[in-house]
Amino acid sequence: MITSIRKIFISQKVIPLCSIILGILFIMAIFAPWLAPNDPTAVNLVYKLQPPSWEFPLGTDHLGRCNLSRLLYGARISLGFAMLIFISSLVIGLIVGTFSGYKGGWVDHVLMRFCDGVMAFPSLILILGLVGIFGPGLSQVILALMLVQWVYYARMFRGMVLSLKEQNFIAAAKISGSSQWKIIKNHIVPNVLPPLVVMGTLEMGWAIMDISAMSFLGLGVQPPTPEWGAMIHEGKSYIRTNPALMIYPGLMIMLVIVTFNLLGEALSERYGVKRDFKKE
Repeated sequence: MITSIRKIFISQKVIPLCSIILGILFIMAIFAPWLAPNDPTAVNLVYKLQPPSWEFPLGTDHLGRCNLSRLLYGARISLGFAMLIFISSLVIGLIVGTFSGYKGGWVDHVLMRFCDGVMAFPSLILILGLVGIFGPGLSQVILALMLVQWVYYARMFRGMVLSLKEQNFIAAAKISGSSQWKIIKNHIVPNVLPPLVVMGTLEMGWAIMDISAMSFLGLGVQPPTPEWGAMIHEGKSYIRTNPALMIYPGLMIMLVIVTFNLLGEALSERYGVKRDFKKE
């Protein structure tokens, strides 16, 4: 009893705090062209590795570019494309998982064996393999991430649909003469949608981390486009003389991922939604 009350109390504090932090980050990303004090891609070697000043609040990098401006514009890619990857993967997983779970039989067997085959490998290895086939670039990384991540959602939705199929209201809908499409649209999908908010907060961190990892390896965002993972890659040569070049984007990645995870865990505790899969 005390543990439950404590969890609810913590979630009531964590949810609004994390929501405010994420709201600020998304506002920063959306209004980056107006908030950035300088052009994030303008090279000026005269201002190379400058310390923080009024003109450059977080200093400059090895090419004289404003660190603050690059962080703001980098948020647009990290947050924006992570949202795109999540929504696209979720839609594909919802369609495949719902169809597979409701139809059953050989259709369910074939689709789930394919998902099991994909999930048997660490996701990062598969992403690296697909990027190697498609070639480096942001579009290729996004496509590879979507092709890999939808299987996790498909498995989860399939499990939900299997449990819903046994409920009395589904049997009543069948007896009343409702078509399969109508049952899926009016009864199945609305009941699997509520966990989406929790899943979204838990999985956005993975998407951001994967995008940053690919960019750090030189396979994602290509210079001079600002992106947090790419900024860490560019700053690693100056880790001893100017570690701030890696610290700033690293802190942003950590802040976003930790905030999303805390929010997801708090929502999971409040609404009793748990993930039934684990990524490696």
